[in-house]
Amino acid sequence: MSETKTDPRVLRTRKLIMDSFIELSEKKEFKDITVKDITTEALINRATFYYHFEDIYDLLEKVLSEVLLINLDSTVYQHSELNEEVIVNIFKAITNFQKSLSNRCHRGYEDTIARIIREQLELIFYKILVKQHSTDDEKALRVMAVMLSWGIYGASVEWKRNSHTIAPEEFIKSAIPYITSGINFTSKLS
Repeated sequence: MSETKTDPRVLRTRKLIMDSFIELSEKKEFKDITVKDITTEALINRATFYYHFEDIYDLLEKVLSEVLLINLDSTVYQHSELNEEVIVNIFKAITNFQKSLSNRCHRGYEDTIARIIREQLELIFYKILVKQHSTDDEKALRVMAVMLSWGIYGASVEWKRNSHTIAPEEFIKSAIPYITSGINFTSKLS
């Protein structure tokens, strides 16, 4: 079966809408941006907007996902193994992404942003883990990918909240030995 190719005009129009939204988000809060603003900026009609996106929230989600993937440069991680360099680079990408959003549409949309970040991280970690571990226990790898994605996201929120005076890579480096080798608690029975 042959792969379906998307018309370049459709791709250009979709990119035009997304770029117009990004441009508007630099000038206005998300809550103040309307479909009319976007269609005016992109020089398209409403029907064209709704052909590409369900509504403005769908557009927000698609733009955030795309910007995050660009920040993460996920193609780099497809050929990587889970090591200190990869973890530091992912953490820096997440903190940079969050910083870039702080003056735009972050307020009031933390849950959407958090979900997008965690979903993208989960995919990246899962691909790395599958490549790195030859196991039939796909469920265990998925759980580990979820744990890593939530952990990295949570650490980025903590960095933003309390420790943004130090560089993100310095913040995350203290946890890397525990991430890469596991947490080995031993209890002494007396």
